[in-house]
Amino acid sequence: MASDARSRMIAGAARLLAERGLQATSFSTVLAATGAPRGSIYHHFPGGKDELVTAALDATERHAVALLDLPPDTTPSQVAESFLGAWRALLIATDFQVGCALVAVAVAADTEALRDRAAAAFRTWRGALAAALGRAGLAPEQADSLAALLLAASEGAVVMSRAARDLAPFETVAASLLAQVDALG
Repeated sequence: MASDARSRMIAGAARLLAERGLQATSFSTVLAATGAPRGSIYHHFPGGKDELVTAALDATERHAVALLDLPPDTTPSQVAESFLGAWRALLIATDFQVGCALVAVAVAADTEALRDRAAAAFRTWRGALAAALGRAGLAPEQADSLAALLLAASEGAVVMSRAARDLAPFETVAASLLAQVDALG
């Protein structure tokens, strides 16, 4: 099915971005990882690699936001624990091989359009995290500030843990973040 091939290529590109970075995510590596037919790449992505990467960022953004769809009686600590738990699970499940596709694009994009798309995805993710914290009872300014801190600190902790192939840096940052959330009441 044509849409199945497109979906596989998008998911494969998102995974490769998070695993190997932007430069290593080529049409060839996406095709090899997904088994999609070679002829379908330009059919589904006539705009080239940037169009595929943009679609992968869109999918990554949707996935991240969906993870923040928490029950209405969730506390701020539970929001933070859920958010950090998703990162922890990813690091463990992939043996530190996968990080964040948005970071991969933000640091390596050679076009404004891709950097802008990564920035927009981070804004959306931060907004969804702030909204979840707001639903959990934090004031809007407090929720937005905490969302920025959770997002920035966890991204850095993921990078450090991937580099060290050790969960310790992530756990140190996570414990500090959870203590700050708990201190908010």
